[in-house]
Amino acid sequence: MEFKQLVEVAEKWCSSVPFDLIFAEEDDERRLDFYAETGISFYVLCPDNMTGGVEHFHVWSESEDCLPFLQVAQDYITSCGKKTLLEVLDKVFTSFRPLLGLPDIDDETFEQYHAGVEEEPEADHQQMGVSQQ
Repeated sequence: MEFKQLVEVAEKWCSSVPFDLIFAEEDDERRLDFYAETGISFYVLCPDNMTGGVEHFHVWSESEDCLPFLQVAQDYITSCGKKTLLEVLDKVFTSFRPLLGLPDIDDETFEQYHAGVEEEPEADHQQMGVSQQ
């Protein structure tokens, strides 16, 4: 994918998350740098099969506090199959949710799933073979 298209994908992604694209550089390496107001920063090296650059996306941070969270995303990137930039950025965002002070994605999904489910009122009578205590 052309670097300009990758930048456009990154900018669109930033419009829905608390990160800003603060730097995009194509000369030495195809690199996109992101920053959140909470002080979290990371960068993505984008594949460049034309000039012999990196083969897969790679995420990293200069902040040692961020590295353990990025490991989950990096493991995802190196797992089977090629990933898109959007898939990589979404995985990074999911990994950083605790640092951003956001609820765990699993908790949110659970709440959304159960938000529209009405609970049946409990029966006032005792069911056969079941004791209520």
